[in-house]
Amino acid sequence: MVTIDDYQGQVTAWCPGCGDFGILQALKKALVNLKLEPHRVLIVSGIGQASKLPHYMRCNTFNGLHGRILPVATGAKVANQELVVIGVGGDGDNYGEGGNHFLHAIRRNIDITLLVHNNKVYGLTKGQASPTSDLGFVTRVQPQGVISSSFNPLSLAISQDAGFVSRGWSGDIDHLSWLIKEAVQHKGFSLVDILQPCVTFNKKNTYRWYKERVYKLAEEYDPTDRLAAFERAQEWGDRIPIGIFYRKQRPTFEDQLAALKKGPLWRQKLDPSQIKPLLETLS
Repeated sequence: MVTIDDYQGQVTAWCPGCGDFGILQALKKALVNLKLEPHRVLIVSGIGQASKLPHYMRCNTFNGLHGRILPVATGAKVANQELVVIGVGGDGDNYGEGGNHFLHAIRRNIDITLLVHNNKVYGLTKGQASPTSDLGFVTRVQPQGVISSSFNPLSLAISQDAGFVSRGWSGDIDHLSWLIKEAVQHKGFSLVDILQPCVTFNKKNTYRWYKERVYKLAEEYDPTDRLAAFERAQEWGDRIPIGIFYRKQRPTFEDQLAALKKGPLWRQKLDPSQIKPLLETLS
């Protein structure tokens, strides 16, 4: 039987009160509820406070370059579809440096889950604005306030017909754990954008600020209604919805690759004779 202790990694080095703690706890809880043993899970991360999460887990991990979570996760999933592949990183990692990869992962519909720790600021590099920072947000680097519009990952994902689009927040671990579980079970690309207070560099979007605004999408809400999902994704301010905004099943990238019809690449035997004609044309 799988337990939380099976996923216990190194001692955490986040700031006391960081929203990342709730995400770590919710992820462990989801994996245990799914009865997934650590050797069946791969967590891929980039650079940042959020991307330290794999260090605090006991499972397969890959800690790579800033913004390059999804290419590595894609390669791992194509090579071994038997792995549960989860990408983990911050809003800068995924929507800034990794924005291009975010778009194409949606387009390909690779069967991975992306958990974005969205604290609306760059935490590791000392508090400059991120793509999701609100207009007017003041930092040491933007002393006059942010002048660029805030990036809306949910709206973009829905507009590109992503298969699973959701938002949680680290202050509600049970709900977030449920969202992660649903995302992992979805076959195709799954986005879980997670509102995560940064107690050190973001004094606006605090736990109290979110508690006064966050609400769960109603049970009667229909996540298959794309227009309704897009409308909900635009809601931000006095009221902020969390839950599954949009869900749609469509063919995955792996299911359409001819090379994978015989199973995972790592299980297939290499036959050098198959590439001999190609090599001869190049000689």
